Parts: sequence; C-alpha cells; structure tokens
Amino acid sequence: MSDGLTSVETAVLLVLMAEARAVTNTELRRFGPQLAMASRKKLTQMGLVEVDASKRPVTLELTDTGWKFCTDLMGTEPADRSNGFDRALFTVLAGLRRWLDQSGSRPSEIFSPRRPEDQAVEQAKGTADIEASIRAAYARLAREPGSTVRLSRLRNELHDIPRTDLDDALARLRRASDVSLIPEENQKTLTDEERAAAVVVGNQQNHLLSIEP
Repeated sequence: MSDGLTSVETAVLLVLMAEARAVTNTELRRFGPQLAMASRKKLTQMGLVEVDASKRPVTLELTDTGWKFCTDLMGTEPADRSNGFDRALFTVLAGLRRWLDQSGSRPSEIFSPRRPEDQAVEQAKGTADIEASIRAAYARLAREPGSTVRLSRLRNELHDIPRTDLDDALARLRRASDVSLIPEENQKTLTDEERAAAVVVGNQQNHLLSIEP
C-alpha cells in the first residue's frame, strides 16, 4: 500500500475519513479493521492519526495530515499484490476523486460525523455485539451449560475488547435471568490474575460467570 502502509492501516485511515470524528477502538472493530498497537504507533508517528488515551476506550481521529493523505490516496493504484477487494476499493476511490476534481469539492465536505441518534443506534449495536461475544466465549470455555467460568479466563478469551466495555457488558448481562456473576467463596485460593479480573458490582467483587441453558 501507499507509503509502506499495510492494507489494514490504509483501511483504518479511510474509515476515520468516512466517520469524520474521533472513533473508538471498539467501533473500529465493528466497522471492519482491527488496528494493532504497533500500527497505531506507526500512524501516530507519521502524523496521520491523533490518539486520545486519556480515557477508555482509546479514540483515534485523522489529523490534517491524515486528511491530506487520504485525499491523495484517491486516484492512485493499489499495490501489485492487492486482492480483488482492495482493487475494487481503489476503483471506487478513483471514481470519487474524479467527482471531487470536477466539482471542486474536498473530502471534508462530503464526509460528516453521524447524527447523535445514529450514533446511539450504532452504540446499541456495539453493546449487543459484546454481549453476544461474552455468551459465545462462555460456551467455548464452560465444561457444561450452567457451570462456572473464571472471569480471568473469559478476559483472556476476549482480550481485544477494552476492559471498561467488557465490565459494563458483564454488569448489564447479570440482569438477565440466565446469567449470574458470582464471587469466589474461598478468597485465599485466588491468584493475582483472578483478583485483577474481578467485576465489581455494588461493593461485591465477582470472579465467576455462569450462564444457564
């Protein structure tokens, strides 16, 4: 890809352009590409992306340089070894660039942030996706339906989901009639990892998850 970027890195930049706002890591996974830490640092060092790590989940947003990079990318050729999807994407981008040139417009005049109501719908979809991922991970880890699974194992299985998002989803899921968050009775048996993986609901630390069939 252009300037030594991978297809994933290029895709992330295009997603950020299309969204025209700060996008969380969770949203990036939902929109398609998942950006590894090394790639995130690379895009930041190149001055293409601005990262806000002061809150969780982390957000990414195009810089002015990033906007220019995406604009310049339109109308270029994909890498020689690009797959059919990448070639089709660059064909669409080239068509969009022709329209921009003919109309004298800029990408920032086309792409705009989602409306608040649209973002609310997307957030709800993201919440449902995480809850579905928890149920699927539990099914893989549980010896049988209804048995307990340690949250430390669940976190390892769902390591790509930000901790705050996973904690919030677990706290919501416990309200379901088939889901239980359970504290370990014998606290002395807990490892440091298991203590750190606990979900706090009220004043109670919960270390186990059970989902009834």
